[in-house]
Amino acid sequence: MLGTNKLLLWVMTVLFAVSTVFFNAYIFLMSLLKYRQKKQWSPSETIILALSVANVVHQLVCYYWMTMDEIDSKCRIAEMPYTVLLFIILSLKFTIMWDTSFLTFYYSSKLVNTPNLCYTHIKTAILKHVTVAVFLIPLCGLGTSMPMLVLFHADNYTMTNKDCGVLVPNTRSGLIYEVISLFLADVLPGVLMAKCCISISLHLAIHLRNMKASTNGAHRPKLGSQMRVIQMALSLVAVFTLFLVVDLYVNYQITVNHENAIVLTFFFTSIYTTVTAMVLIYGKNTLWKTLIHDINVCLDEFPCLSCLKVPEQRAKPSTPAKAQK
Repeated sequence: MLGTNKLLLWVMTVLFAVSTVFFNAYIFLMSLLKYRQKKQWSPSETIILALSVANVVHQLVCYYWMTMDEIDSKCRIAEMPYTVLLFIILSLKFTIMWDTSFLTFYYSSKLVNTPNLCYTHIKTAILKHVTVAVFLIPLCGLGTSMPMLVLFHADNYTMTNKDCGVLVPNTRSGLIYEVISLFLADVLPGVLMAKCCISISLHLAIHLRNMKASTNGAHRPKLGSQMRVIQMALSLVAVFTLFLVVDLYVNYQITVNHENAIVLTFFFTSIYTTVTAMVLIYGKNTLWKTLIHDINVCLDEFPCLSCLKVPEQRAKPSTPAKAQK
């Protein structure tokens, strides 16, 4: 069933591919502009920049693979290009999952103070070497994906239709590797993000309770920019959880039922990278306001599209304090 809709998924993926490249390229360019102004990056900006690059490259390689697979209906292209592309895709997917998890871990460590000294020392050591960690994650992705080159084999005749680009684990060792790979690339970062989500949620509940108690319930508690970061972190966890469920199901269909569903994985990954980029932009207040302003400026050039303009929040003018008599 899934295999017969490859053409439809290929067409639909174009929309999310363009969105992914646009939003992540916007983050990348704005980060470079900010670096030129301040001559430094914060640890969170370093992680977000690495995540944006991985999202764009992953999307481009995925769509190139889908295009090859759609055009090569008679399997005239050798297996090696498909194998290399899938190897790169799996490595980049590992990078995206762990970059997202690492970013959530970073925000959790900044928002929540834990009484466990051992855990605190580990967090401090990791956060002191954010740049090194950002470079190690892709290398780990390459390392965990290398066994695929040996254990996965071409499966040109799936249950639904002929597919030249699919590589499946059709041996016992291949199935074991598939389970370990999914655990390392999907489940383990998901567990870390769930832990961070619980910590942030408890911190938010305690913080709101303390603020409400300090004001005796007379005013609605406000967190300002911190609340925006909390919303971004929790949204990343929610999006990741939905993607994890879908990804595990699709991989089950590929491995156990030999369903031609790998293009479905690429499609949902495109949705995930698009939504993740939008959440990251929203989490950065200045970036969000700049994007809305730029979109409105572009729409000003086309009066017929003025109805699509997004209202901008402008800072209220500060009134000068009256001189005391």
